[in-house]
Order: sequence, then structure tokens, then C-alpha cells
Amino acid sequence: MENRVIKQRLNALRTAMREAGIDFYMIPTADFHNSEYVSDYFKVREFFCNFSGSNGTLLVWQEGAGLWTDGRYFIQAERELEGTGVLLFRMMEEGVPTIGEFLKEHIGEGQALGFDGRVISAAEGIRLEKQLETKKVRMVYETDLAERIWKDRPKILAGPIRVLEESLAGKSVEEKLADVRRSMKAADAEGFLLTKLDDIMWLYNIRGCDVSCNPVAMAYTYITGDGAVVFLQKKAMDAALEAYLKEHGIRVEEYGTVAQYLAKLPAGGKILLDNRHCNYRLYRTLADRQTLLDGKNPTEQLKAVKNPTELSNMREIFLKDSVAVTKFICWLKQNIGRIPMTEVSVAEKLEEFRRQIPEFLDLSFPTIAGYKANAAMMHYEATEENHAVLAPEGMLLVDSGGQYLGGTTDVTRTIVLGPISPEEKRHYTLTAAGMLQLTHARWLYGCSGRNLDILARQPLWNAGMDYRCGTGHGVGYILNVHEGPQNMRWRFAEGAFEAVLEEGMDITNEPGVYVEGEYGIRIENVMVVQKDIRNEYGQFLHFETLTWVPLDREALDEVYLTEEQRAWLHDYQRQVYDRISPYLDEKEREWLYGETCADPAVLPG
Repeated sequence: MENRVIKQRLNALRTAMREAGIDFYMIPTADFHNSEYVSDYFKVREFFCNFSGSNGTLLVWQEGAGLWTDGRYFIQAERELEGTGVLLFRMMEEGVPTIGEFLKEHIGEGQALGFDGRVISAAEGIRLEKQLETKKVRMVYETDLAERIWKDRPKILAGPIRVLEESLAGKSVEEKLADVRRSMKAADAEGFLLTKLDDIMWLYNIRGCDVSCNPVAMAYTYITGDGAVVFLQKKAMDAALEAYLKEHGIRVEEYGTVAQYLAKLPAGGKILLDNRHCNYRLYRTLADRQTLLDGKNPTEQLKAVKNPTELSNMREIFLKDSVAVTKFICWLKQNIGRIPMTEVSVAEKLEEFRRQIPEFLDLSFPTIAGYKANAAMMHYEATEENHAVLAPEGMLLVDSGGQYLGGTTDVTRTIVLGPISPEEKRHYTLTAAGMLQLTHARWLYGCSGRNLDILARQPLWNAGMDYRCGTGHGVGYILNVHEGPQNMRWRFAEGAFEAVLEEGMDITNEPGVYVEGEYGIRIENVMVVQKDIRNEYGQFLHFETLTWVPLDREALDEVYLTEEQRAWLHDYQRQVYDRISPYLDEKEREWLYGETCADPAVLPG
């Protein structure tokens, strides 16, 4: 994207702001449901500033513009914003104001803050109201200024919706609704407005395709003690889906009519909604006539704890996915330097291996294949126009996953393509040590990810290093690759919820090292919380590993491992061989044996 084009778009936006009487205009990365990943229609922030990361908010005023994003994207944002005139505000860095703090300092008394209220969460809107109250700032939230400027804007997608068989879902719609209604009763709520897309898909055992890599359909639902209505794009429905929803007593209304429906509800009701996900415009539609009970969507917790059927299917799918990734690494190692390879072509090759799995549906996110310095950008994505050519030297980081009928996977391996430095080996080994320490955690019930995060970081912290992101996140079941409420991090943003780790929750384990301009290292497995012993001290828990892909032997230097860490490493590698080798051909099996089972005393280093 030419910087001149971005500047022209920003100037057009400023003209539209003046005409609408708006002094500051805010553009987040979100759709009408505050989703993490969005379809092209909602990529307004990228249209106006060129930043393509999955998290960031653009703020525009007459004299300038700023982008707020987190540590995963600092390097990427610097590159993509260069020459646009948009300032980068590095979130959670010392001395960097939040958007609210910046506005409180710079917006004038009585001025107007504008945004499309459908893509700002109720929580963010309420927070800004309070922060700017003393300045009597006007909130202009019913105008989408992009509509005036983005002439060839894509349409909102409305792809087909499939029913997930109960043999895959593990629980019926009736059982799930009963669980939700118990939570409503406990909250003294007469109604529940659910706007989070993956929660709606989970609740009704359906899946869509309206967001790339995320099997969700654009939807809202409103639930009472004895009824439920779902708002869908009816053009995406077929007769089978209509019959299925009718059979389960779920009424269907057109997606775009949700605001009108809510406005007609009898006044004085007690309605549960989650301000983190409900958009500000719907919140405002209800706020004056209803008693709103802000609380976490009960579906989020219910969905996060995988049932026995889901876990059984996940174990099978993760094994198949691990076989595909292992085959890919073997192919890469044996062909680097012999055939042309780029970041794009190897990502396509890995997808080929996954497509051979019968249950494969799609990727769970665009594959991150970062070579050398590109791997230092945590969420880098190569394109046909901008990618690196691989050579038999250095390291390639590959973060990838698949959507399957039976689970959603997410795995990262950093792969040695040729000679690497002693520093790279040290950093890789310390990353592996952190991953293994967290794998073998044992804790008392009641801990959250904050309690365990140090296990993954400690080897790096001991060396005076860190990574600017969390250590882990929940993973959906044939749903979004990033799922809450569970996560793993040592520092939480203000107001963030820390979830207790429950039996059946899955979570990633992905420490890393990122050296700007040189290389990036990340190792990622997915684990499931399981019960351990129970005694006079309480219920202990531990992790079950789902991902079985070898760590790179060429990158390990055991001098940096403790005796216990070495034992963990050798045990994991041996288990990889035992589980994966039956699915490999003779050549692949021979390679994997050398990678995982040869005498550890002769490991390089």
C-alpha cells in the first residue's frame, strides 16, 4: 500500500469528520460482535492506516492520528505505518497513555468523540463515558464514516451454516440451554442477550463460514426462561437448518433486525449481557428501558470446559495433525537447498499435508512462516508480494493449525535449516526448557494462568530476557483458535478477568524469544487440564499434552538444561517417536528416530 493512498484516505476521513461535527474518530479491530478475527468488510482500521494485525485501534483527529497495539505487533506496526503519518502507541509500555488517557488530555470540553457503535464494545464505550465525563464530551456512535469513503467495500459474508452432529458435539442443544438457564436464574436474569459468535455456534451446535478460518456465522441470540430466538442471515439458511432449529424450539429472525427486536421488549426486564462483547449501540438500545446485568457470558465458561466426547475427538485429531506437521518438518529438512522454497511455498506445502487428513475443513488461522528476521514479528504473515526466500542456513518459525471435524489445532515449531549461532541454540534451549517446565506443572485447584506463567518464563527471566505476549490461550473445539476465559500470562490489563483453570480446559504453552532484525523462536503445544491426586491439601491438577511434534535436535544445547529438564526433554521426544512413527514411511521413521531417540549424550551443543 502506497503511503500516499493512506494519507489521502485519512484526509477524506477528516473531511467527513468535520461535516459530521466529530473532533476525534476511533476505529477498532472488530465486527459487530467484538470478534478477534473479522471478515474483509470490517477491516476499516487497515483501510485507513495500513496496519494489518489482528489487534489495534486507530484514533484520528484533524492534526494527526495514532495507532494503539500490543507487544505482539510492535515490529510489524512500525513497518506498516512507516510514512503514513500515523503515530505508534505501544500499549502497556511505560509512559504510554491508553486511548482514554490520551483523549482526556487532548480532547476539548464539549467536543465530540465519534465511532461506529456497532464495533465498539459496551465496556469500552462505558469506560470512555466515565473517563471523559468531566469534559462533557459528546458520544456520536450511530455513524459509520467509512461508508462515505470506502467505495468498493466488500459485502458482509453470509455463507452456508452446517449442523454439528451430537456425536461430535457431545451435548444436545437442550442440555446446553438448560445449563445456560441455570446460570441466568443464579444471576436473577429474565433474559440473556448473547452476541459472541463462537458462543452462539457452540450453544446451538451449528457452524458457519462468515469469518476466514473461524467456523462461525453472523448471529445474535436472545434467551428467556422458556424460549430462544436466534438472529441469522436468512439467505444463508437451507431447509435442513430451518427444520433443525424448529425441532429444537429456536425461533429465527433476520440478522439485521436485532436492534428493533430489543427495542420492543417490555420495559423493566432484567437482562444479562456481557459488556466485553455486546456492542455499544445494542447496549444503548436497552439501557434506558431495561435493568442490565453486566456479567460474563455463561456460555464462555461452559464452552471452555471440553466434555468427554470433545476431548476424545481432540486427542485423535491432534495426533493426526501432529503426524502432518512432523511429515512436513521431515520434508523441509530433506529438501532445503535442493528445491526452491519461500515462506509462502512452505506454508502451502504444510497445508497440503493437512488436507490429506479426512476430517480437514480449513486452516484455523493463516499460517505464520517466518524466516530469520521475519520470525521476530510474532504474527507475521508472508504474502506473494512480500516474502523471504529460504536457504540452508538459519531458522524458520512455523505457527499453524487446522480446523477439523473433531477439533481445532494450534502448533508452533522453530526449525533449523542450516548453521545457526551458539546464541540461537542457547535461546532455543531456554525456550524449550520453559515449555517443558510448564508442561510438568502440578498445582492446587484455584490457580489461574497468572500463577503458572512464571514456569514458562523462568529460564528466560534467569537469562535477563522476556517475550511481550502471553504464554497461552484457550483453543476452541471446531471453533476459534483463540478462546477464553482461560489464559496464561503474568500481567493482566486493567479489568481483565482471571479464570481459574478447570478440569477439561485446554490451553496453549508457547514461550519464545524474539530478537528484532535477527530471528524469532517459539515452541507451542496444546495441553488439557486434568485432575491429579486429592488429599488433605485439596485437589491437585496437572496437564495432559495433546501435541506430539519433535523439538529440533539441531537447535538444542543440553548444557543449558537442568538434569530434570533433560529428562523431560528425552521423555517427550521418545513419546513423539512412539506415537507418530506408526504413521510414517520408512524414510520418515528413520529421520524421526534420529531426531528423537538417538543417544542423547551426542546431542549437538
